[in-house]
Amino acid sequence: MVVRIDRDGCVAIVTIDNPPVNAVSHQVRLGLWEAVDATEGDPDVSAVVLICSGRTFVAGADIREFGQPPKEPHLPDLLLRIEAATKPWVAAIHGTALGGGLELAMACHTRIADAGAKLGLPEVTLGLIPGAGGTVRLPRLVAIDLALVMISTGTPIGADRAQEIGLVDSVSTGDLLSNAMLIALSVGAPQPTLARELRAETAPGAFSAGVEKILARARGQLAPAVAVQALQNAIDFPAEEALARERALFLKMRDSEEAKALRHIFFAERSTVRLDRLNGIAPLPLAQVGVVGGGTMGAGIAAACLLSGLSVTMVERDSNAAQAGHNRVRAILDDSLKRGKLTPAAHSKDMAAFAASDSYEALASADLVIEAAFEDLGVKQAVFAQLDKVVRPEAILASNTSYLDVGAIARDTAHPGRILGLHFFAPAHIMKLLEIVAPQGLDDSALASGVALAKMLGKIPVLSGVCDGFIANRIMSAYRREAEYMLEDGALPWQIDKAMEDYGFPMGLFRMQDLAGLDISWAMRKRQAAIRDPNQRYVRIGDLLCEAGHFGRKTGRGYYVYDDQGRAHPSPETAALIEAESAQRGIARRNFSDASITDRILEAMQLEGRRILDEGIAQRSDDIDVTMVNAFGFPRWKGGPMYLLASN
Repeated sequence: MVVRIDRDGCVAIVTIDNPPVNAVSHQVRLGLWEAVDATEGDPDVSAVVLICSGRTFVAGADIREFGQPPKEPHLPDLLLRIEAATKPWVAAIHGTALGGGLELAMACHTRIADAGAKLGLPEVTLGLIPGAGGTVRLPRLVAIDLALVMISTGTPIGADRAQEIGLVDSVSTGDLLSNAMLIALSVGAPQPTLARELRAETAPGAFSAGVEKILARARGQLAPAVAVQALQNAIDFPAEEALARERALFLKMRDSEEAKALRHIFFAERSTVRLDRLNGIAPLPLAQVGVVGGGTMGAGIAAACLLSGLSVTMVERDSNAAQAGHNRVRAILDDSLKRGKLTPAAHSKDMAAFAASDSYEALASADLVIEAAFEDLGVKQAVFAQLDKVVRPEAILASNTSYLDVGAIARDTAHPGRILGLHFFAPAHIMKLLEIVAPQGLDDSALASGVALAKMLGKIPVLSGVCDGFIANRIMSAYRREAEYMLEDGALPWQIDKAMEDYGFPMGLFRMQDLAGLDISWAMRKRQAAIRDPNQRYVRIGDLLCEAGHFGRKTGRGYYVYDDQGRAHPSPETAALIEAESAQRGIARRNFSDASITDRILEAMQLEGRRILDEGIAQRSDDIDVTMVNAFGFPRWKGGPMYLLASN
């Protein structure tokens, strides 16, 4: 029984027990409908507490029902029935109340939340809007501009913030059920949420300013704009009419290409490492992590581990470098403290779990060591030779290489079966993707441990075979090559960047390269010159910029020119250099439309993706989509390059 009713005096306790997340499945909806019948018809019941078993309140819809015809009772009808009850319903919220779960709580007459609860309406992240009254009830509980932010971004808020803005009536500091019972006994006659007046905006013009910001950030995504429309309907129409309009918009979005693409990514992210070879394989214990290298990437990796509750020892080449690495890690944790992501106690605990040393001996007890040294095969092989001398035989060793052959690193070690690649993306403590690179001969237990680490860090793991650039950088290299070809063929950097940003990428390729520093990729190209295929078209424009000392934003010039505030502007000097290079190569420049730019780049990505699949580097096309969405900002609402290829 997924919904049960217990009695404590004159209070009925309605409990949803639908693990793991108490989703509002058909059986839950049916059970709640019957609970309304039972409590309304029982003269000995004066109030109802709605609570959930397990680790969370209702965390949303049942994903098993995605794409299936809905069954009665529909959630909007159920919520109207709860709201119309003659006996007050008190929602007792713990864990997360998300999507339909928060809509259910808002249909109750009073809400109390556990101090650690999170509340939100994340439907926009699936290409939807709330469809059971969320856009109509929320602005009757919180200021309309705050409702706009919650609905159009999908970002959840904590219990204290929810109480501050009026979403919940109180925060429980003791036993949640006991406190909810006290409220139920004292709440009085129920006040339906829909009967309340809309809450005013927090300041004059706040709603319209918020709308402008949301639409500017949408970059072609439809759901945020539809969320704005639904909230405007809540302002312009009576509650009943606004509900009907919300439902119509919801149903339209549910069947949209955007929603289908976002559902694809949703499921793909949850299946990347469902591998037959890992069935029954337990990961090794992971508590103590070593990091070799205290630069930007090493510090980010160390911070990610510390923030996940692991102990970390960092090793650098000398005491000064070790202290610099220690300072970088502290700066990351200090920033997390400043932004409220860490409590002072957690900050102190994390710093106490961190040490920096100039001796490899400090890694003797590590369960896992991640090398984050300079991207040079010889340097990395030397690091692993040192690690071989000090780490335990069962310890796992990982390289954070972005391009290099992990198999070549493993071959010269004492225990090659324990060597894998863990390719983090910068900034490592923020970016969600972790490429797990599996060379030939990797032990299944080592692979399982890499997957376990990713989950401990809150990362999305994607398995890759060994090749130059693995999945993410290999496809981005194809993107870069095609974009560079178009520079010679007639386009300019800002035109290509604008086309890709309008398509949905957060930043164009050339602006991104300027931000990273053109000298970094220039050094790599120089190292690769001896092995480059002489028959492959090679574009020198980036090299020529670097030879002129134009390394990007840090030098004030690159593909763009930068003003005193660091803002990018088209560079006449770069345009002249590009046109001169086309003339020298004998290439007749031509015009490109934005559509032809995006089509050409997308085709290059898809072609490289097919090669990656054919070579067995990626396990499935979904993994490529997950990689490109989470590593390089491929617009999530388009589903990824391979999804688009299969859909057309």
